[in-house]
Amino acid sequence: MEQIAAVLGDGARWRLVELLAERPRSVGELAELTGLRQPQTTKHLQALGRVGLVTVFPLGQRRVYALEGEPLTAFADRLRQLASSAGAHAGERDVLARYRDAISRETALADRDSWADGRTFSFERVLPASAEIVWRHWVEPDLLASWWAPPSMTVTEGLLEPRAGGRAVLEYRDADGRYRSEGTVHEATPYKRLVFDLAVLGASFSATYDVALNAAADGTRLRLDLRLDDATVAAAPSIAGIETGWNQVLDNLTRVIQGAQS
Repeated sequence: MEQIAAVLGDGARWRLVELLAERPRSVGELAELTGLRQPQTTKHLQALGRVGLVTVFPLGQRRVYALEGEPLTAFADRLRQLASSAGAHAGERDVLARYRDAISRETALADRDSWADGRTFSFERVLPASAEIVWRHWVEPDLLASWWAPPSMTVTEGLLEPRAGGRAVLEYRDADGRYRSEGTVHEATPYKRLVFDLAVLGASFSATYDVALNAAADGTRLRLDLRLDDATVAAAPSIAGIETGWNQVLDNLTRVIQGAQS
C-alpha cells in the first residue's frame, strides 16, 4: 500500500492512471495526451509497473499499457478502511478542537498572576457499583492508575493515602514527557468523602479536589468539586484542559468500573 501511495503521489502518474482507466493505450498516445516526452512517459509507466498497477503488452513496434484493477481495488479498500476509522474517532478530533479554543480563551484572560484563583469546576457521574468499590478506585494505587489519565497518557505513579495528612501524588507520561502533581490529603471518610490538593509542578497552579460519594438508584453518585489557586500566567494551557481532561478521566473510571462489574 505504501509503494502504491508513493507512486500515485506524482501528478503525472496519477494522470496516466486516469487515462489508462478508460482503456489500454500506447506510450505514444499517452505522451500526446499528457504533453510529456515519450522517454518521460515510459519512465512513469515503468514506475507504475513496478508496483503492479500497469502491465505492458509489446505489440510489434508498439508498446501498449493496460491498468490492473486488482491492486487499485485493494488500495481503495484500504483508503475506505482509513476513512471509516477516522470517522469513528471524529469525537477525539472535536475534543482537540475544543481544547485549542479553550487555550485561546484562557490565554486571553491570563493577564496577571492569580488570574484564575477561586475558579471552580464540578463534575458528576453515576457509577454502576457500590460506594466501597468506587472508593477503592480512588485510594488503591493500582486501581487509581487504571483510569486517572487522558487518552495517550499512562499513569506512572498515583497515590491518595486515605487519611488526613496523607500524600497525594499523580504522575503520568506520554510521548512528549512526564507530568507530576503533588499535594496532601485533607479528609478521608471511607466510602463517603475524599478531599485533597495537588500542585501541578511546572504548570504553576494548584487545585483542591472534593470527592463526594452518595447512594443512587443505579449505584453510586460521584460528585467532584475542584477549586483553583496560585494560578500564574503560564498555567493557562493546563487550566484550559481541566474540563475536557476530567470529563475524559471520569469516563475512563465509568468504563473501568463497568468492565469490572460485567
